[in-house]
Amino acid sequence: MRSVLTTLYQTAGVLSAVLIAAICLLISAQIVLNGLGRLMPGALPSTIPSYADFAGFMLAGSTFLAMAYTLRSGGHIRVNLMVQRLPARLALACEALSLILAIIFVGTALWFSTALVLESLHYGDVSNGIIPVSLWIPQSVMAFGIALLLIALLHTLTDLVLTRRSVLATPDEV
Repeated sequence: MRSVLTTLYQTAGVLSAVLIAAICLLISAQIVLNGLGRLMPGALPSTIPSYADFAGFMLAGSTFLAMAYTLRSGGHIRVNLMVQRLPARLALACEALSLILAIIFVGTALWFSTALVLESLHYGDVSNGIIPVSLWIPQSVMAFGIALLLIALLHTLTDLVLTRRSVLATPDEV
């Protein structure tokens, strides 16, 4: 099960990176079109329709898809100044408490983001750019990323309880 989850986190991380690369390509293409439009007016279209909307959707998707991978690889910012000075058992209790609180918050976010997707589907919400995009599509990616983060938090809490040591600590933490 652990290898399946690790593969899922890594796949989401790769998809996140692909979305960032797609944003770079989209914005670069728009810049090139702007430049060519000034050099040769009328030869090419000077804008990619709804490019800002698409870039925003990809940025949101990239952000939410990367969260579980970032958590499991120890990339989230953690403040260890106080926890480092606590006895080992109390430090573990603090980490468990923070994971439980995070599970509650992320679970609530998942509940409301899923409700948002269902509402967008129900009402047929679309973006208001030149190219209308059904909003449930980018919202579904967001909800999936939040669900994956919730799974990663539960996975981390389970590992913490089973191993009785911090799972997220990395040697370079300060």
